[in-house]
This record gives sequence, structure tokens and C-alpha cells, in this order.
Amino acid sequence: MAFTIDSLDHIALTVGNIDATIDFYTEALGMEAVTFEGRRALNFGLQKINLHQRGHELSPHALRPTPGSGDLCFITETPLESVIEYLTLLRVRIELGPVERTGAMGKIRSVYLRDPDQNLIEISNYM
Repeated sequence: MAFTIDSLDHIALTVGNIDATIDFYTEALGMEAVTFEGRRALNFGLQKINLHQRGHELSPHALRPTPGSGDLCFITETPLESVIEYLTLLRVRIELGPVERTGAMGKIRSVYLRDPDQNLIEISNYM
């Protein structure tokens, strides 16, 4: 192999309403809203999520950019019970969980929920 991929830097999500998306990810998931080059994004850890407004995607982009087509898994060191308690306070509906799954580095315990565009969001602890 000519090279090796070391990590994920960012992903891009096409969304129906950037402000609603930022409100959800900053309030419910504790991410930081940032603006760069006139664009909006969410920072967390060493990664970010670039936000593309539906119909105004930055080129190049996915062949069929569609709000609600994402399936994202986020790792937290906060105990899952505390995550569930916090999300319940915010009235964020947990769709499934806690359940055991397999993450990139081993077994994880996860809860699933949806963001404002109905992307599937998995919040997990490594076991």
C-alpha cells in the first residue's frame, strides 16, 4: 500500500436548517459552533463537522446530498447513565439503548437518538 490513513479530520453534513442543527449539537452534545471562511461547523475533540445548507452545498460534495442520511457514532468518557439523564432533561428522545456494539477499538455501550434532520446519532462508551 502506498499510504495509510491515520485519522478522521472532518465530515460534512447536509442539513435543512443550520441554526437548528447548531442548537442541537451544541446544547445536547456539547460541541462548539465555529465559523470559518464564511462557513459554519461544529468542533469536538480533534474533529469537526462542516455544515452544508441543503441546496447550497459547497462543491465538490456528495453525489446526492440529503439531510437525514448520516449515521454517526460519537465516543464520550461521560458515563452513559449521565448522558441518558441529560438527554432526558432536554427532552431528546432516545430511540434505542443502552445496547452493546463493536466500535473501532473494541466493545462499546451505546444509545441512539436523532438530530433535527433525523440523522442517526449514536453516543457510546468504550467498555
